[in-house]
Amino acid sequence: MQLLVSPSSIEEAQSSLSADIIDVKKPSEGSLGANFPWVIREIKRIAENKPVSAAIGDNEYKPGTAALSAYGAACAGADFIKVGLMFDGLDRAREVIDAVTKAVKGDFPEKYVVIAAYSDYERMGTISPFAISSLVADAGADIAMVDTGIKDGKSTFSFMDEEALSRFTLQNRDLGLKTALAGSLKFEDIDALNRIDPDIIGVRGMVCGGDRSDSIRADLVDKAMRMIG
Repeated sequence: MQLLVSPSSIEEAQSSLSADIIDVKKPSEGSLGANFPWVIREIKRIAENKPVSAAIGDNEYKPGTAALSAYGAACAGADFIKVGLMFDGLDRAREVIDAVTKAVKGDFPEKYVVIAAYSDYERMGTISPFAISSLVADAGADIAMVDTGIKDGKSTFSFMDEEALSRFTLQNRDLGLKTALAGSLKFEDIDALNRIDPDIIGVRGMVCGGDRSDSIRADLVDKAMRMIG
């Protein structure tokens, strides 16, 4: 299991360098808010050989916009390109997933495409995480992800229990996909996460001292790495 930490700035990225993956996003613009390409580029520079992920937004049903954003993030140097599906409908989800995957894999076949649905999908009226796995696999993308769409302090475990998250992880594994779990995760969730055994866990608030609007602390990144080690 790898730790992905989501700094919002170049300065925060310096405090995140002990994580396995550095994730670039802009929390003020949403759960998977997109940051600027020059921020991705600079964080990629300071991360050196460490992989960098970039969120491209909590996307409405706009396949062209999502594809172009994904291509831009890949060009800026991101190794993982992550898109959130902030809408419902299998056919619409398939179209966006196919478009994003084609945009990235056409010129950058070595990069990873991450498709995220939300654990709190029922209260948002968006697509279920369980519905996306086969679409992600069919498109040739790499990772199916769960996050929380509304950042109000409730974690993914408030909406999907350990059994459901284990089932999601196994479903992805059976399809040849990796799994990423995120969404206001806490240190006390790590034992359950170790049992679920996703490939990646994504955190921000955990390593900011509990408030995602605060700054990332290097000592808490180190603590998280020890606990999942």
